[in-house]
Order: sequence, then C-alpha cells, then structure tokens
Amino acid sequence: MKLFSKIKKQQTNALLGEIEKTKLALESAYSNFENVIDPDLIDCYIYEVNAIQKRYKFLLKQAKEMDNDYSTI
Repeated sequence: MKLFSKIKKQQTNALLGEIEKTKLALESAYSNFENVIDPDLIDCYIYEVNAIQKRYKFLLKQAKEMDNDYSTI
C-alpha cells in the first residue's frame, strides 16, 4: 500500500508541476502578445496563447480525473 501511495504522490506532484509550468507559459505568452506590434508576431502569439490554453485545460481535466480516481479507492 505504501508503494501505491508513493506512486500516487509522484504522479500528483508531476501533474501539478506541469500545470504550474503551463500557467507560467500562458502568462508569458499573454505578456508577449501585449507587447508586439508586428502583425505576424501578433498572429504567432494568438496561436501560442490558444495552444497553451488547450494544454492547460487538458491538464486540469487530467487532475480532476486523477482526483476522482483516487477518491474512489
């Protein structure tokens, strides 16, 4: 049982770390978007923000599913 608990904690910590990195990347992309004036770079940062938002939503969904999986054990 200890091994399962340790693996669960590692997976949770890894997922939370990825969520935190994604939040920082999203903040950076928003900042870059707000500070550019070139139309090509504006498009670039729009795509980057959208991609990071999708990753963030995916990670949050994974965290929610992980929480549900562990709460039923």
